[in-house]
Amino acid sequence: MLSETERLVLQHLAQYVTDHKKEFITKVLSQRTRRITVVLEDVYQSQNLSAVMRTCECMGIQDVHVIENTSGYGFNKKVLKGAHKWLTIQRYRTGDDRTRACITSLREKGYRILAVSPDPSGIPIDAVTPDEPLALVFGNELHGLSDAAIALGDQQVTIPMYGFTESMNISVSAALCVYVLSAKLRTSGLPYGLTEDEQDELRLKWYRKIVRRSDVIEREYLRTIT
Repeated sequence: MLSETERLVLQHLAQYVTDHKKEFITKVLSQRTRRITVVLEDVYQSQNLSAVMRTCECMGIQDVHVIENTSGYGFNKKVLKGAHKWLTIQRYRTGDDRTRACITSLREKGYRILAVSPDPSGIPIDAVTPDEPLALVFGNELHGLSDAAIALGDQQVTIPMYGFTESMNISVSAALCVYVLSAKLRTSGLPYGLTEDEQDELRLKWYRKIVRRSDVIEREYLRTIT
């Protein structure tokens, strides 16, 4: 929730945002959701990490969690197209058991943990119902999910395939899963949007990104009200 001062800053920065951009931001915020989130465990190719983030942003998924046990966080600007600016990215890069820390945190927030793998015994992604918050966990390009991530998950889910090749690129897998569940959620009749407070928090964050020299404008404004 924004403090009183932050709300004043939001109102002040709004003067520097065109009506068209304000309307567009409001439209985007109205479609944002936290009922689906994506977890990336040790994805090491920056183009794949970037492609998944871009998909999440396009599909209105606000939160992405990046577990860094063996691979660092990096992105490809040409692939990402600035999508990271509009996302809330949570990185897990310290501690002895980062996968457990991430999944435990999400479960405590009420998420059902879906470990995505090519294992044919998993539940088909199109059979999953978004009747509770869902966290889709994807592994890296070479080994997939760690044993720990699979063990910590509530269910394994898979994308049914009908060809000779046994797996898909992670960015393709993520795009398919996110699209299927996002479409189901948005037509389910369930409440999926952000609260007004969450929208205002993101609106302030985004205004700060799009207003030129917003840090200077904000600093000078704060001098006049304190």
